[in-house]
Amino acid sequence: MSVKSRFLEKLQTRQSAPASSVSKTQADIAEFRLRMAQLQEQMDAWLEGTGLNVETASTSVTDLLVEGRVFDIASLVLRIDDRSVKFVPAFLYGQGVTGCVEATFHDGRYTTSLGRLFMRSGTVNHWTFTPPGALSPSGQDFDESTFFGLILTLLP
Repeated sequence: MSVKSRFLEKLQTRQSAPASSVSKTQADIAEFRLRMAQLQEQMDAWLEGTGLNVETASTSVTDLLVEGRVFDIASLVLRIDDRSVKFVPAFLYGQGVTGCVEATFHDGRYTTSLGRLFMRSGTVNHWTFTPPGALSPSGQDFDESTFFGLILTLLP
């Protein structure tokens, strides 16, 4: 292979790489949106018969590792009177994780972190929960018990 051929091959590889990373990012954003919608459906199923409903609001997420840097995605909110628990997307890409949602409690005056949900962590491809201050995003499965443990703060 000539030097020119090697140069052209490397140039072509370099030019095609950004397109594939952009399409992967777009696929990850689409998956994040889908998984948030599925999370809302799961929460609604867990809340059946309680009289509570999950509200949604559009949230802009700024992520320096995403092409265009900003994308919109749904956040989820549960309310009782002036108290709420919010699940707000924080970022798409982090250290070994994809899709981070910050869970917070609001009492009308103060905001308290309840922990984080991760869409994908390492080889795990389902929602996991990590309490505040945890050093590792590995966490525990985000299941019905964990969910009700978080929203218990809604009741004084």
